[in-house]
Amino acid sequence: MRSPFKISRRLSERPLRLPHLSPYVPAPDDPAIFWFNSERDDIVREVAERVAEAHCGSREAMELALNDAAYHEIRRLEKQRDAEATERLPYWRGLSRRIARMTDEEKREALHELTCRLARDVAGNFDPRVYNMAKHLVPRLLAGVMRPSSLPAELLPRRGVDGSVLDRLLRVEGDTRTLSALEKTGTLVYVPTHSSNLDSIVLGRALEVAGLSPVIYGAGKNLFTNPIVSFFMHNLGAYRVDRRVRARLYKEVLKVYSQVMIERGYHSLFFPGGTRSRSNLIETHLKLGLAGSAVNAFSNNRVHGVLRNVYFVPTTINYELVLEAETLIEDWLRAAGQARYIIDDDEFSRVERWVAFFRKVVNLEAPCVIRFGGPIDCFGNPVDDSGRSTGPAGLPVDPGTYVLRRGKPVVDRTRDAAYTRDLGEVLVRRYREETVIMATAIVAHVLYRRLVARTPGMDLFARLRLRGEVALGRDEVVREVGTLRDRLVALQAEGRVRVYEDLVEADPEAIVDRALTVWSGYHTKVAAKDLGPEITAEDPTLLLYYQNRLVPFALELCDESDLPAAREIAAIGRKL
Repeated sequence: MRSPFKISRRLSERPLRLPHLSPYVPAPDDPAIFWFNSERDDIVREVAERVAEAHCGSREAMELALNDAAYHEIRRLEKQRDAEATERLPYWRGLSRRIARMTDEEKREALHELTCRLARDVAGNFDPRVYNMAKHLVPRLLAGVMRPSSLPAELLPRRGVDGSVLDRLLRVEGDTRTLSALEKTGTLVYVPTHSSNLDSIVLGRALEVAGLSPVIYGAGKNLFTNPIVSFFMHNLGAYRVDRRVRARLYKEVLKVYSQVMIERGYHSLFFPGGTRSRSNLIETHLKLGLAGSAVNAFSNNRVHGVLRNVYFVPTTINYELVLEAETLIEDWLRAAGQARYIIDDDEFSRVERWVAFFRKVVNLEAPCVIRFGGPIDCFGNPVDDSGRSTGPAGLPVDPGTYVLRRGKPVVDRTRDAAYTRDLGEVLVRRYREETVIMATAIVAHVLYRRLVARTPGMDLFARLRLRGEVALGRDEVVREVGTLRDRLVALQAEGRVRVYEDLVEADPEAIVDRALTVWSGYHTKVAAKDLGPEITAEDPTLLLYYQNRLVPFALELCDESDLPAAREIAAIGRKL
């Protein structure tokens, strides 16, 4: 019976090809990813063999792995009732019926065939020709979408004229010089916060602007349905992650693929939050499976005598205006929304919302700030530009000692899982410290805190129905915004958070005007309305979304009179 995986792979690779470009021969000093296609088949083979062999120890283990895959795929496809189900269900039902009659050798062969096809379906691709084209052309085309009148100048830039509009809106912060030094001697694993489906696009551009190597990364398979987005993601290192697939073998293939890539020195990116932050809260509950694959890669390399270190780079992606804000916060507020993992019909999927968003962003020069935090090793220790780790006591430490047993490096999954949990705690703390607070977060927090203070005893959902019913004097808003900004700057001096640099010395009234202008004209609902002497909390749901960035600091940003309201806000993350 024909396997379904060939069908899905052929369809995903069909749109947009480059038949007229000459093959690219990587140079010795090119980034590792430029060599990926020459290793792709070998990587797929190694991933498949590792996953399959892990289940070939006994007849029972093989049967369990095959039955688990067939059971979950049959359930998924029966619910979908689409073209994919029509193609794939006969294969899985046939496999399910045959498992009990298979000999041990047939089970072993079926496992190897299945894991190989899964690995091929996941494996990415990297075309240096597309990368070289994209880094010059895509930012200028996006800028043309944002501001159509700028398209001729973007495509035909003149000497002495500043770079693309996109580059003026994207700000890159952090010690990129250290990262540039480390990527030559070790493997970097970027672990950013996740707010929008734009994140991988803007982060890829930030790496290019900073002169850092491109990375491999996992992308939801739903994002490959757009032929243009799919073309670039497929050719620029993205490997496909189908979050609908619940089979244990598939999840193991994803983790082992990530591990093998890191073992081989491919710089990587994944979002520990797992999915976009629906609430806009700074992530605290991380999915550490792929982080664990990096720790395992380090251990496995040491066992085999490979001394290449692995460095994690905590990264925050900070938007003044978020493309999918309305859909995300509404999904978070639904009881069922907390369990949903994929949204197929949000703003990211609609071209007209992209155009409206980009034009709004450019007209206001609303920035996106990518902040690369200081790198850490697999065990949460800070790392200097020479790759040396500093332990908790402030003394140099060799990360290789963490994986020794009786003086020899060993792979210990239980031990490495404990290290990964400790690493997750470090990342959560670093996310708070490296988050950049924008004008929309500051103004939203002031307005929402006042809304909470004026509605004591009201629950969250009742409060969100008070559209436009709470008004504040403009002078009061400006005064509180100034006070809150000053307290944030004080926290920044302690290294506990970051404030967008244009706000540090800005006039508070300008901050208020800035936020009101950013909100107007893009979202279908208005977060707050300027009525001259008063400002109304027009849409509490949007205010909640933008102010949630400040939830961890709520108690430190308030006066004593606002303490009850601040306590309610601080508890938001624990309530939902």
